[in-house]
Formats: sequence, structure tokens, C-alpha cells
Amino acid sequence: MDGLHSDIAIIGAGMAGLACATKLIEAGRDVRVFDKGRGPGGRMAARRAEVAGKTVRFDHGAQYFTARDAGFREAVAAWAEQGAVARWAAAEKSPEDAAWVGTPGMNGPIKAMADHVAETGREVLWSTRIESLSNDGERWVLGAGDATYTADIVLIAIPAEQAAELLSEAAPSFAAKAASVVSEPCWAVMAAFEERLPIETDSLRDSDAPVSWAARNSAKPGRTGTEAWVLHASPARSREVLDLPKEEVAPILLSDFFTQAGGAPVEPAHLVAHRWLFAQPGSLKDKPAYFDKTKRIGIAGDYLHSPRVEGAWVSGAALASQVLG
Repeated sequence: MDGLHSDIAIIGAGMAGLACATKLIEAGRDVRVFDKGRGPGGRMAARRAEVAGKTVRFDHGAQYFTARDAGFREAVAAWAEQGAVARWAAAEKSPEDAAWVGTPGMNGPIKAMADHVAETGREVLWSTRIESLSNDGERWVLGAGDATYTADIVLIAIPAEQAAELLSEAAPSFAAKAASVVSEPCWAVMAAFEERLPIETDSLRDSDAPVSWAARNSAKPGRTGTEAWVLHASPARSREVLDLPKEEVAPILLSDFFTQAGGAPVEPAHLVAHRWLFAQPGSLKDKPAYFDKTKRIGIAGDYLHSPRVEGAWVSGAALASQVLG
């Protein structure tokens, strides 16, 4: 087991998990972070595609975020100085309520935090799915395929449905809390075009329409080149086509988009869909995080605070504070 044990293991390297890790590291704690993804992103993922010999980026998860909590505003200001985020006026409902996007993709702040973890000598283990969690009486044992890790404290910062499954035996009360959350699905479509679409605005939103959100991704700060759009189906529309193959869903939602935008359909140069099963979690709006100091286990996530990027950060930071006591 030498070299595989850590003071604190954090499962989930999204906004909540890395916010938690950052605060714990600042306090001098030994942290190891695990994530099943291949790299920084999660629901703030950015996908790249080759279109006509050029690389096109799509933010197919979270589109932007706001910052109202004082601590989160400080974090955002630091990311802005690093060049990891920038303001995006097209998404702002008012000048006083700034909208931010990661640069050059939405995963910019996630990558910045993950890099900071590595720079301090700690680890973020990507492509590592923790499949089992148990306690041998002295420490937590984390199973990841053929690999086993141990930790004195384990913190869970993954979507509610996944947390409920992982915690079912290790922490039934936390599992029940996570299981009470119902997340809405979302089909996302990434479309690139050879020429700029004749749509004046860079973002469209209508919660009652089949496509509840559409954004000219290529117009966001730090993006250049090919005309690229990201479309998010509403929860209702997503459920209607939930189990269809992605090759069928993409043209259906693209047609919805052109109908709503009021323009003639244009053949895309690139078209692909991605299904987010746990896109928009319900929020318990109770405590922002939970930590059982006797069992040395805790949970964090936007589903505990608010279903926003800021909610995830606040929850992760709150969990770190509880661990530090």
C-alpha cells in the first residue's frame, strides 16, 4: 500500500471537488483527487473537433456562470488574472450581473485548479473510476478496477445519482440524501457551419421552447475561426428523444433551432450530439456540504447548494471548511 495512501481522498475533480482540494491544500493537507474523466471538465467540458482542417471548440456542457458569493468572486478574479476566464456580455442579463466563461474553453478554471493541485506536489488521477468504497476499521479503501487506494478521510464530489450509488453501503444516510435528488437530462448539439449564420444575436434562450438555449460558441472570448453553435434541448424535449441514437437526435434538434431562430435551414459542416443524463440537478437547498467527523466521510456538490457552477464551488469550499474544523 505504500505510496497509495493519502490523508484525504477526494472523488470527483469537477468544480466542487477541486474547490475543496484547493482550500485543503492551502491549509497544508495531503490530498489525492480521483476522476473518471480523461481530463479537466466534467459538466464544464469543452470538446474539440477538426472541421475543414481547422480545430473547432465547443462548450457542450455549462455555457457560462455568474459570481455572487464573495469567496467565489475572489476565485473568479484570480482565474481572470491567470487568463482562465473572461466576461461574456452576450449572456449577461444586466451589466451588474457579470457572466463569465472559461478560456479558451469552459474547462479553463477546472484546468487551472487541477494544475495548481499538481504544482503543489499532490495528484489528480484522471481516467480513474472509483467503483467501491469501504472502511476496514482504520481507513477508507477505494477500489478502482485492479487498483486499490486508501485514505484517512474520503470526500465525495460527484453528481447526486452517482454519489448515491457509491455511498449506499459506506454512508447510507448520505446516500439517501443524494438519492432524493432528481436531475433533468439534456441533449446538447454541436454544429459548425462554413459561413456565419444570419442570426444577429450570439445567444438565444427560451425555457418553454424545444431548444431552451443556443449560443454562437465561436463568439465567446478566446474563441476564433469557424462558425460554431451549441444547442441545449429543454428538459421536456430531451426526455422526448432521450433514448434515440445521437445520430438521430442531432438533426432533430438542429431543425428545432432553425424553426425557433426563424431562418432557413443551413447544412452544417459538422454535427454531433451529446447526452447529459444528469445535466440539471434538483437542489436540496439545505446545508452546502456534509461531513461526518466520526466516520471521516463527507459530500459536496451543486445539488446541495444550488444547481450552478457557483453552487458547486461554494459547496466544495464549505466541505473543506468542515474538514478543517
